[in-house]
Amino acid sequence: MLIQKLNDCEEIIAGDGTVLRELLHPDKQDINLRYSLAYAILPVGKTSIPHSLKTSEVYYIISGVGEMSIDSEVCRIEPGDAVYIPPNAIQFLHNYGDKPIAFVCLVDPAWRKEDETIYAPEIEATASL
Repeated sequence: MLIQKLNDCEEIIAGDGTVLRELLHPDKQDINLRYSLAYAILPVGKTSIPHSLKTSEVYYIISGVGEMSIDSEVCRIEPGDAVYIPPNAIQFLHNYGDKPIAFVCLVDPAWRKEDETIYAPEIEATASL
């Protein structure tokens, strides 16, 4: 049995600038998973750096409010929302609320650095902030 405690996971700054703790990853634990699972936080007033993955991704919003931008679409997100991000879509999240946005990220197949492209922050200007 594997139970991964959030507070036992190393806190890192992800390529998109969010604060991240990787909970499950088949390259880091001896588990048979296709996907990776992480917990992330975007502080108040911040916008993640536009990026894309070659793989699909799902965000599940736990707390906070903001806007999710996927390619040319921008939508409000709030707790309880599940957001599907297709492969190769340029994405970023903006926190306009009064508390951090906390969310779970599921990447399938599992996240790998070589599958991620980080874009220049000026792409953010396309979002309706």
